[in-house]
Amino acid sequence: MKAALRGAATGDPRRVDAALLKGWPLPDPRASTSKEDRGRVLVIGGSVQIPGAAMLAGIAALRAGAGKLQVATARNAALPMAIALPEGKVMGLPSDASGNIRTLGQEGAEAVRHASAVLVGPGMDSSEATRRVVASVLAAASSTVVLDAGALDLAALRGESRRRSSATLVLTPHAGEMAALLDTDEDAIAADAARIARECAQVWGIVLALKGPTTHIAAPDGRMWINTAGSVGLGTSGSGDVLAGLIAGLAARGATPEQAAVWGVHLHAKAGARLSRRLGLVGFLAREISGEVPGLMP
Repeated sequence: MKAALRGAATGDPRRVDAALLKGWPLPDPRASTSKEDRGRVLVIGGSVQIPGAAMLAGIAALRAGAGKLQVATARNAALPMAIALPEGKVMGLPSDASGNIRTLGQEGAEAVRHASAVLVGPGMDSSEATRRVVASVLAAASSTVVLDAGALDLAALRGESRRRSSATLVLTPHAGEMAALLDTDEDAIAADAARIARECAQVWGIVLALKGPTTHIAAPDGRMWINTAGSVGLGTSGSGDVLAGLIAGLAARGATPEQAAVWGVHLHAKAGARLSRRLGLVGFLAREISGEVPGLMP
């Protein structure tokens, strides 16, 4: 019954609406007896210049219901973040002279191995060092890995396809990032977003959430969902970090990668719509989005 509600493997995209979500419920938290049962999420990201991106993502993961949070960030940003984020364990990773994460290190790799879901990229630059971090994560992970922002890298995806990891990848690019992945321009992505999302998900063997006013979520088996709800106010600094954190948090709870992406996009959109009604069409902050999420989950 649930498969029918979600659409055929190569059929038309399914709109994300109440009927679809009712037939595809998230894992019931009442079945858990402790925070361990709702999973451990690890966020790898941030830098001395942009420490808040990883923190936004980590808080969103907890708001999505993950039981435990770890954040791995640039060493010089770790102590301030630990003070600002008492709900999580914060570890400092080796960083370069500019304050960017340089390598995952042994402690980071161990954290990846024990995580129920891993998010990499918020607040990180697209660089050779970031590629090394992504490669190290994929070598150690056996759970869902969400790649966002600076971690969206085609070379890493090609290496992953050769390695045949047991990790499942979820990518969350906006049109500009997708254009960079495909070496094209944003207009080309916007003009054919549905086909591009579906084909890339199938060719790369990933779940892809191509963000925009209409967000296309595609699975590697050809299934696809579209979300048109939301608010123009979600186009604000840090909003994408929150979405990536929601997806990782839902995956840590036990949602499948495609379910985590669909529900994460839906909850993010509905939270933005709520804030727009209460505060105004634009002007609310990314840090306010995840606070709306617990009241939107069944």
